[in-house]
Amino acid sequence: MLVLSCSNIRKTYITDTILDGISFTVENGDKIGVIGLNGSGKTTLFNILSGEVELDSGDIYVQKDIKIGYLKQHTKIESNKTIFDECLEVLTPLINMEKELRNLEDEISIESQKGETQRLKTLMNEYAHLSEKFLALNGYGYKSEIKGVLKGLGFAEDDFDKEVNILSGGQKSRLSLAKLLLEKPDILLLDEPTNHLDIEAISWLEKFLKEYKGAALIISHDRYFLDNVVNRIFHIENQKMKIYNTNYTDFMVRRKKELEIYKKHFEDQQREIKRQEEIIARFKSYGGEKYHRLAQSRQKLLDKMKVLPKPTDSMKARIRFEPKIKSGRDVLKVENLGKSFGDFRLLRDINFSIYRGEKVGLIGANGIGKTTLFKIVLNQIPKDEGDIIIGHHVVPGYFDQEMSRLNLDKTVIDEIWDENPSFDHYKIRTILSQFMFIGDDIFKEISSLSGGEKARLSLLKLMLSNANFLLMDEPTNHLDIDSKEVLEEALLDYDGTVFVISHDRYFLNRVADKILELTEEGIKEYLGNYDYYLEKKNEVIDEEDEDSGKTKTQIKLERKKERELLQEERNRKREIAELEKRIAETELKLDELDQLLCDPEIYETPEKIVEITRNREEIQLTLDDLYSRWIMLTDD
Repeated sequence: MLVLSCSNIRKTYITDTILDGISFTVENGDKIGVIGLNGSGKTTLFNILSGEVELDSGDIYVQKDIKIGYLKQHTKIESNKTIFDECLEVLTPLINMEKELRNLEDEISIESQKGETQRLKTLMNEYAHLSEKFLALNGYGYKSEIKGVLKGLGFAEDDFDKEVNILSGGQKSRLSLAKLLLEKPDILLLDEPTNHLDIEAISWLEKFLKEYKGAALIISHDRYFLDNVVNRIFHIENQKMKIYNTNYTDFMVRRKKELEIYKKHFEDQQREIKRQEEIIARFKSYGGEKYHRLAQSRQKLLDKMKVLPKPTDSMKARIRFEPKIKSGRDVLKVENLGKSFGDFRLLRDINFSIYRGEKVGLIGANGIGKTTLFKIVLNQIPKDEGDIIIGHHVVPGYFDQEMSRLNLDKTVIDEIWDENPSFDHYKIRTILSQFMFIGDDIFKEISSLSGGEKARLSLLKLMLSNANFLLMDEPTNHLDIDSKEVLEEALLDYDGTVFVISHDRYFLNRVADKILELTEEGIKEYLGNYDYYLEKKNEVIDEEDEDSGKTKTQIKLERKKERELLQEERNRKREIAELEKRIAETELKLDELDQLLCDPEIYETPEKIVEITRNREEIQLTLDDLYSRWIMLTDD
């Protein structure tokens, strides 16, 4: 069923056109990834769809009674309530309905003492109707639902009584997401919903969205998340939108092929423009009226030519990390490391080794101590126990997620030049242009840069440090998808050693050849990328099943049964969606016939009335059959 339709949306800010000719439709149940470079207009589109920003021209059609919910990337919640009570506020209509049911029960109890009365019948009917509605809205389980959503998004049960005002920015963002999911709007607009979630919470959100009955449009730089959730991609580029009915990975395959073709067309056109300009210049050099007219004629044709924009692929940053010296084979050895803050023991019995050339990913829940571990390795904070052994000729370089090593009062060019005084002006400008700092951008103050620009500048400083052991704390957090891919390519070509904290599973899958999982019990090592880590974790679950006393045959049969049940459920949901679509179409036909029957002129032709009435009866029978099937499937 169509829930949203946009036609030729255009939005301009003063002289800058952000969106132009944007058209698309959204069906109920669609999960759509909205991607594009930073500044391409993705958030502007969401602001328009949510009604917060007016469009300049175009049309937006929203199905009647459709509710749109919007999660902004940066949210501000100020409240004296607890986390749980803040979520309860979302369900105020349901809570009021529960109070009304209790009041009705009291009235029925009093009225029943008078015997069978008309008032009692009315109250009973009202109670039955309201009770059915309350049940359909999960009225008897809403508190459990709140707990489930909060726990899924990474809140512990101990957090439920915390006051909202004392929460961190990241926790407030997670609370905003929880409230929106509990509202259950028909269309979700999610702007970077995974930004403040750890891997477990992201996995929970993926499952939630896949099962969500409504539609969702999602702006995200988390490519693994997009692959697992979306069935369509809306790609915004050069003010336009192109639609791909696929997931992110397949989109990228198609996109690269399209870019190759486009690049060839662009180069062919540039060659033709150059050829025509040479001919025009030659004609002008000949002199004379005839050649002057020929030059003018060709110039007019050239001016009318629609020049293709430069391919975006050729405008990507170019990064290359080159170690100054080669380190020894043993880069880092950590033995029996422990760290406490007061009575709170954060790290205990941490043991692992990293060797030259390895690309190691460090994962774990938020607050488990990953950044603290990095800072202990870098000798920024002291350890309480254990040993940290840095290898021979190891030169560490650090990228911290707060990018605190940037001097906010300096300009971009001074930040690089002050640490590399031997560079001349040409070399500085060349290096900065490789990181997309072009023209007057190099004179911007660092305090005015976006998160993505600060990340690129921090990466440039790291590149120029000539370190052979890169410790990187969430390096992809503020990067757009294209910049992430550039960083991945650079790290894959890097000859040194990488130790990286990341929640970006796509990044870990491409770059890491070893995963270290930090838990409360210590560190566990997996010799492979993120998919390999997941595979091994699932094997552990299988082994636990075996330890439960079940035979391998029993486990296989149970797994098969689970898969069959999941397939049956998917088929049921697919059939329900198809039925709902057919019901909507059939009801539309009935409405059209009813409108015809309301036309006084039609009663001048009795045969036409009979034909329409008979047709209406047949359609009504079809609609009744569809509803019967729908009720049977939804009652399961």
